[in-house]
Amino acid sequence: MTHPVSRTILLLDIERFSDRDDVEQAYLRRMLYDVTDRALETAGIDETLRTRADRGDSVMELIDANAPVTALLRALLTEVPVQLRALNRMASRSAQMRLRGVVAGGYVAVDDLDGWVGSDLNHACRLLDAALLRAALRERPDDFALCVSDSVYQGVVRHDHPGVPAADFHQVTVGTKNGPLTAWLHGPVPPAGEDHGERGAGGERGAGEAPGGSGDRPAPAAPGTPRDTEDTRNRPAPAAHRGAPAPGPVLDVNGGSVSFGGGYVAGDQHGVSGGRVTGDVVMGSKTDGDRS
Repeated sequence: MTHPVSRTILLLDIERFSDRDDVEQAYLRRMLYDVTDRALETAGIDETLRTRADRGDSVMELIDANAPVTALLRALLTEVPVQLRALNRMASRSAQMRLRGVVAGGYVAVDDLDGWVGSDLNHACRLLDAALLRAALRERPDDFALCVSDSVYQGVVRHDHPGVPAADFHQVTVGTKNGPLTAWLHGPVPPAGEDHGERGAGGERGAGEAPGGSGDRPAPAAPGTPRDTEDTRNRPAPAAHRGAPAPGPVLDVNGGSVSFGGGYVAGDQHGVSGGRVTGDVVMGSKTDGDRS
């Protein structure tokens, strides 16, 4: 095994990759490589400063420690969203691409089988697969969500370099099998307690994830409505009988009587919400005659 060397780690992963057929997956992989290459070129990081590993639905780049991390972050925050918007605008729904990204730093060694090993690399991969990052992408109006490791935030982001606004990054804690990891998420943090779409035992993604691309993003909830549960009490009432609109709640009574706090409605009832009640109406101990 080689001696560990310092590297900047870039990971980009396609959302809902396994839900596509073989032709769509091949197309998305080509687009992923194209987006990655353009972002790195924009950052001034040429092929001599990076080594790539293919992970199927994602790509991993080990970048020379002398390459500017500020330029890389600036390109990811500006160039990648622009590219994704252009791609998805012209693509069919099944061919649209949304990405999760991680930038981390640390020491990586190469083993005897040309594999990359290192705890810092493992931590970066766990950030990429974190349920919180998946949920963040699902909530975004655009098609990219970025998370950086604590070391990248402390060493670069917090200094508020041009194009890398520190105020846009928020500290989060990601649970892993080896304990919690501190990271920094660019953009809004998903609401606490919601289903973050964890992978199942077989590695599949959670059902809550957007099923691919801009066109399938869930519609936003109405202002003031909780995202996790819909308040059914405020739903519009169904249409009244014979097609007449019902402006409020509808009460159907087909024979018998209905009690209200110890009283009852008796006699003939015709579309209570918009029709009439005949017979006696008794509420508690008070009785009135016909009401229409």
